[in-house]
Amino acid sequence: MKLLFYAAKTYDRKSFDPELKNYPDTKIDYIEHELDSRSAVLAKGYDAVCAFVNADIGPETLEKLKEAGVRAVLMRCAGYNNVDTETAHKLGIYVKRVPAYSPEAVAELAMALALAVNRRLYKAYNKVRENDYSLKNLRGVNMRGKTAGIVGTGKIGAYMCEQCRGFGMKVIAYDVYENESLKDFVTYVSLDELLRTSDLISLHCPLIESTYHMINIDAIKKMKDDVILVNTSRGALISTNDLIEGIRMNKFLGVGLDVYEEETGNVYEDRSDEIMQHSVTSRLLSFPNVMITSHQGFYTKEALEAIAQTTLQNLTDALAGKQTENDV
Repeated sequence: MKLLFYAAKTYDRKSFDPELKNYPDTKIDYIEHELDSRSAVLAKGYDAVCAFVNADIGPETLEKLKEAGVRAVLMRCAGYNNVDTETAHKLGIYVKRVPAYSPEAVAELAMALALAVNRRLYKAYNKVRENDYSLKNLRGVNMRGKTAGIVGTGKIGAYMCEQCRGFGMKVIAYDVYENESLKDFVTYVSLDELLRTSDLISLHCPLIESTYHMINIDAIKKMKDDVILVNTSRGALISTNDLIEGIRMNKFLGVGLDVYEEETGNVYEDRSDEIMQHSVTSRLLSFPNVMITSHQGFYTKEALEAIAQTTLQNLTDALAGKQTENDV
């Protein structure tokens, strides 16, 4: 079985190569190119391709993959909103993902972001490095006794609920599908009630039509003043322009983002020597209560190992024509 691995980073090789001993019939070729309609032709002669969240796997890309003889697209992540699954199914191409590589990894980063923007840790770090030990603009709030509103209570959201409980917070949640295992300490409410009553709002839901820009100016106006907003799921859950308007309204104590709408061209790239043209990301970074990280929620040793194991098993299952819960 031959797998072409797109947009490969050093850490991908380090996590996938050790797992190949368990799949002796599998050969991986790693390339730095991102998967899109132009680079899809490189997959000729391969049984499957492996891609990540910022790949462009639309109809044209899938048509070219089909022409190249590719039988499966393996997403090494949970999200697949960048894949035209309808076209893939029509072409007979399997699409498989890694739905739960390490829910703890993402939820722990979400809590880290909440704490960092609350206590202004990024500002404190930089101040002390410059021998400024004053406490100006560093005041936060106690998390204990506050209300945490978790939007989406799948595996990641459920672990976020547990963390908030550990901090002594009251935990409420909104989800179309309620998680029965959480109901001994989580109260499910409407989205409107969650927005109105939460001191911390953390997003843990997929990007689908009904969740696109679910955090818009109307939603922001419903929130309490001095709310903390965290997003480690998908950037387009939040309307960035509306978020900027909300920040200017002084609505937020802090905003922590591991994902954002404009990230596609930036994810895992070093652009430190470039001037960002017309960038809403730069506008976000200009606010003192906003912290943005590099879509790194998945980036732990344990998560990378789980991604490699599941992706290689997905390859075996796809080429055997076996349907599993990882199919999309």
